[in-house]
Amino acid sequence: MNALIINCSPVRNGATAEIVRLVSESLRARFETKAVCIDDYHFAFCKGCRSCHKTAECIHHDDVEALMDEFARADVIVSVSPSYWADIPGQYKAFIDRCTPWCNTHEPHKTIPSGKKGYAIALRTGPGMKECERIISSIEHFYGHLEIECCGRLGLCSVEYKEALQDRMDEIEAFCRLI
Repeated sequence: MNALIINCSPVRNGATAEIVRLVSESLRARFETKAVCIDDYHFAFCKGCRSCHKTAECIHHDDVEALMDEFARADVIVSVSPSYWADIPGQYKAFIDRCTPWCNTHEPHKTIPSGKKGYAIALRTGPGMKECERIISSIEHFYGHLEIECCGRLGLCSVEYKEALQDRMDEIEAFCRLI
């Protein structure tokens, strides 16, 4: 079984990256794990031309296919996202927009193998859970259009720096046990 853990932030050494590392280490005993950062991939913005609605192909030819190949190989996908103005970072949103060729709301569309389990972790610097819920909702909406079953969610508030995660290890470890 393969697990893909995605750092949805372009920051490679912050709190989000630390959660990705912790989840990867926890899952390594049960899964072949691969951790990636959205910033590892280079892709253009969606132009909204809808040609993919007719062809199931994007007019752009870039790293979106490579990241979707990682989705295809994974049995479990964990998206870890910080709050950028109360939602997912723009880089991850741009990736989601470019996944329209795989979207199940039009024919023809590409597919990834069925039976995948999706998990979402959101973190934010402020104290309110509402922002985390919005981030998780964006990720789960994306999963739904790829027909990835949403199986678990974790919101972590008041996390600005990775040092703040020391007090949250029990929550993170308990979440990982559910995967």
